[in-house]
Amino acid sequence: MAWYDNILGRKEEEVVEKLNPIQQYVQEINSSREDHTSYERFYEELEIVNRGVNMIVDDVAEIPVRVGSPTKAQSVVKGIKRSKVDLLLNLEPNLFQDISTFKRNLITDYLLDGNIFIYYDGAHLYHIPAENVQINENARDYIEKYTYNDVDYSPSEIIHIKENSFHSMYRGVSRLKPAVRTMKIIKAMRNFQDNFFNNGAVPGLVLKSPNTLSEKIKERMIQSWSARYRPDSGGRRPLILDGGIEVDDLTNINFKDLDFQNAILENEKIISKALGVPYLLMDSGNNANIRPNMRLYYLETILPIVRKINYSLTRYFGFEILEDTTNISALQPEMRDQSAYYSALVNGGIITVAEAREKLGFRELPETDNIRVPANIAGSAVNPDEGGRPAESTEE
Repeated sequence: MAWYDNILGRKEEEVVEKLNPIQQYVQEINSSREDHTSYERFYEELEIVNRGVNMIVDDVAEIPVRVGSPTKAQSVVKGIKRSKVDLLLNLEPNLFQDISTFKRNLITDYLLDGNIFIYYDGAHLYHIPAENVQINENARDYIEKYTYNDVDYSPSEIIHIKENSFHSMYRGVSRLKPAVRTMKIIKAMRNFQDNFFNNGAVPGLVLKSPNTLSEKIKERMIQSWSARYRPDSGGRRPLILDGGIEVDDLTNINFKDLDFQNAILENEKIISKALGVPYLLMDSGNNANIRPNMRLYYLETILPIVRKINYSLTRYFGFEILEDTTNISALQPEMRDQSAYYSALVNGGIITVAEAREKLGFRELPETDNIRVPANIAGSAVNPDEGGRPAESTEE
């Protein structure tokens, strides 16, 4: 019993201690708190959201993993072989999907919901849509079960990857949530543009009459002019002014302001920042800064997501799961710098030629497994005290 149980008057048989002490007597069902319908609509209708999400999804899915040695930490799955883990995570997660499709589904859920749920049935991995998953706890267990469409799964069957959040220790928060207001503003500006020009809010033709006309006559005149003027083909709806009404500054309308171009541009930058994608990569205006921004994008956005997934997989399968960035060009140095770097290591006797060839992606050659002894022009490469200029042979 804890000390506060005596104060509350609870007997020992009434008290159930949670396995995780920070969860004392908390019992709730954690469902998704995200507005998926809104996120999905913005993802499909706003170019900046669609492009930003797709960039992260495709780039994360592109990075393979290396399955290392077993870890000392306690794993969830027992007796699984390293070759099986490598097959599931790099080639065939299940019988119905390739690894790229499987990963892209996971990362899309991660960005829109803030959570990834993977079901492992002992042979294959399956993606479970996060919006329909409930996390259940009880008075004792950290997580009692996961529920998806009224089907319960034990904690040992589910791999859960959680995005950062403050509200809950169980569920993450979507990266799009802080940008909801901005996305709504862009959508509202687009709707205003559509309604403004579809309804012909700026008249292109003004008909003046000194007399007051009846509504029936004005409507007939508008229909007659519309039939000839064709507002639906680019012209604007005519306007009839009667009873001596005059229009002032009719043509001083700034269509650039009505287009909201600057406001939309600034709001797109805000959405791009929320996702973690440098806006320069989407604008491609200054090519000189693309490489450092691309490297920043990978280091601060892509790799942290990849590592969160790998840490969860490491704990679940019991093997060290590491990202393999060998073929990611944005993270590689320039060819000239890379060549000079490995040449210096080989000639300095630090690594072998075979190791350098492996790092550079070349096939292995025989007799390249020996460390080179650095040349010493002052004397012998083996013993600097011996050598210098070779003795000249004297001819008899």
